[in-house]
Amino acid sequence: MATIKEIAEKAGVSRGTVDRVLHNRLGVSAEVSEKVRAIANELGFVPNKAGKILAACKQPITIGCLLPDIGNKFFSDIIDGFNFAEKELSDFGVSVKVEHIKGFDDSDHIAAIKKLASEKHAALCLTTLDLPEVQSVVQDIIQKGTPVISLNTDIPDTGRLCYVGSNYYQAGATAAGILSLITKEPQKVLIITGSYHIRGHNERIQGFTERLKEKNIPFVKMQTVESFDDDTQAYEQTLETLKWNYTINCIFIAGAGVAGVCRAVSECGLEKKIHIIVFDDIPISRKLLKENVIDFIICQQPFMQGYMAIKHLFDYLIDGKKVSPQNYITETVIKIAENIDTV
Repeated sequence: MATIKEIAEKAGVSRGTVDRVLHNRLGVSAEVSEKVRAIANELGFVPNKAGKILAACKQPITIGCLLPDIGNKFFSDIIDGFNFAEKELSDFGVSVKVEHIKGFDDSDHIAAIKKLASEKHAALCLTTLDLPEVQSVVQDIIQKGTPVISLNTDIPDTGRLCYVGSNYYQAGATAAGILSLITKEPQKVLIITGSYHIRGHNERIQGFTERLKEKNIPFVKMQTVESFDDDTQAYEQTLETLKWNYTINCIFIAGAGVAGVCRAVSECGLEKKIHIIVFDDIPISRKLLKENVIDFIICQQPFMQGYMAIKHLFDYLIDGKKVSPQNYITETVIKIAENIDTV
């Protein structure tokens, strides 16, 4: 493989000129640039990673991220992952800008995505809805040259580079497997989902119900309601359902809203009489787990999600957008009262 020195000698220019051409910097005429590139291709020159990173230092990389995290504590760890990656890569000119929104209104998501696109970031990292209207906006951004990674919940029909997040189906199936070890009684299940338009929430429910069938645990879905990851709505929906149906003996919370659900259960006098299955290690869930109000927590390593999303985009940009990164699937972690402070 040729070196910069060899290219410079054959082209009759300085090594500095070759470096400027190969790293797309100004100060070299079009004629000389064309000659240097032709010789580099002829000699099979491939810039090493260190050289690419050095070039990145002189061309700051900003990554725009969308999170529906307002009112949802889960995303705090993802933001910590963003911040850690940003600090680790700061010497290479990397910075992260987060657009915060609340809930799952499609117009809010579309407006936020368009805002990030207008800011001309080098790449985008999106946690958003799996809806045609949103997909269309993301596809347009990608077609215009901005790479996109889907984070925490997937939008696979958009042309995104890859997905970084949990295997939600496996997480739901794991919850069903644990429940089958706790009880063989027929389950009358209330499902509280965050949004019908979040792929991850739907996959959790699918994994849970399909594995219950495989385990021969009789169950009936009494009702499925959206809480929009809001504790107040989760409380109201749960309270209303339990008032007319005291036969419910299992609540499966596919998104956020744990505090609201458990408050309603307590007010109905059903605390510790209903199996409550939740996801994600947040302070209120830890407290309720230790008090035996909920049975267990299925977790998804949010810190690693935030960290790896930024790392994947950085590596992709540094490598000249030549090879798309692979999906990064985090581990499914089971937490119970006995290990909550150690894992």
